[in-house]
Amino acid sequence: QHAKLSQAALETLAVVAYHQPVTRAEIEQVRGVAVSKGTLDALIEVGWVRPRGRRRAPGKPLTYGTTEDFLLHFGLSSVDDLPGKADLAAQGLLDSRVIDIIDIPTPGTGVDDEEPLDAAQAEALFHTDFMDAAEDGAPLADEKPAEPEA
Repeated sequence: QHAKLSQAALETLAVVAYHQPVTRAEIEQVRGVAVSKGTLDALIEVGWVRPRGRRRAPGKPLTYGTTEDFLLHFGLSSVDDLPGKADLAAQGLLDSRVIDIIDIPTPGTGVDDEEPLDAAQAEALFHTDFMDAAEDGAPLADEKPAEPEA
């Protein structure tokens, strides 16, 4: 049984699922708010998100993706089974007034320019990041509007 996730965590999970591999900055750009450290840590702790690699870009930001546990929990065989815009609209989950202006990428078509992490690197990152967040006492919903890019 999983703890109830905050709205911020659910939104972050959706962005990761549809945009993976995705960096924290890319998640913030899609959501329009800063992602608190605790939000990604909570999703990693639940076992639905994992560090995947590092983007081949300046600073080599960490990339995130979903896990096998995420697929199993939601009854998916792969991220390609995530519902698209038409599916969401048909289920009444997407307002017909925004269907043409909202950007929901085809699952699994995220930018794939990452250097994959091996299991030991991913484990070390998780424990370091999670312990830092625990020491900071960062609340899961501590989010503020993202700073506009210069």
